[in-house]
Amino acid sequence: MLDVKNICKTFNPGTVNEKTALRGVSLHLDDGDFVTVIGGNGAGKSTLLNAVAGVWPVDAGSISIGGTDVTHLPEHKRAKHIGRVFQDPMMGTAATMQIEENMALAARRGRRRTLRAGITKDERDHYRELLKILDLGLEDRLTSKVGLLSGGQRQALTLLMATLQKPQLLLLDEHTAALDPKTAAKVLDATERIVQKDRLTTLMITHNMKDAIVHGNRLIMMYEGNVALDISGEDKKKLTVEQLLAKFGQATGSDEADDKLLLG
Repeated sequence: MLDVKNICKTFNPGTVNEKTALRGVSLHLDDGDFVTVIGGNGAGKSTLLNAVAGVWPVDAGSISIGGTDVTHLPEHKRAKHIGRVFQDPMMGTAATMQIEENMALAARRGRRRTLRAGITKDERDHYRELLKILDLGLEDRLTSKVGLLSGGQRQALTLLMATLQKPQLLLLDEHTAALDPKTAAKVLDATERIVQKDRLTTLMITHNMKDAIVHGNRLIMMYEGNVALDISGEDKKKLTVEQLLAKFGQATGSDEADDKLLLG
């Protein structure tokens, strides 16, 4: 479902601020893979996600989604393949619109607009059933303005909206980092349920090593613009944080670990 081949990205080349963020990264995701990506600050995690999303062009290499080469497609043309949830809970929803109106916009994404009724009774019933998955009581607040919701509720709603049309690839960019631990756990549980229900191919960045181990069927650890570790199957299920750090040290020859990564 996702093929990344030898992609490179350098920011501000030829200047004193030159920074090489990706150094020939290759990555293959099969249909239904749920991959967690972890690494310290500057490891290349967000750059990888933004390169796949088309936020900026890569300097070399290729990117394919669902068999379609999107390497040279701008961000808005890749959008039909991708669902994305950002770190900031305020992004991804329209605060002045109702919950059901936000969901209707997500459901109609990419379709031609008509003069028919905005939201039908069947659609409203469907949205109510979908919101029950989140276990946040939002199914009883369809007409509430999204701006009145908490950060966690908005992030969970954004997740649901991003997956309404079952994208070929779901990108989660530290989507629980701005939430308190209890709310973050709820959003992660909802993420797991939604991804498993629709078998969505997912790439999730996190700074929390426990979350990276618990969720998904595969874990990737990045270091200095490269994939340092790629662990899946039974090896991943049996991992502990201590073992992950030890494997990281063996793979990179470094005992350095980013403070945010350890505290997460």
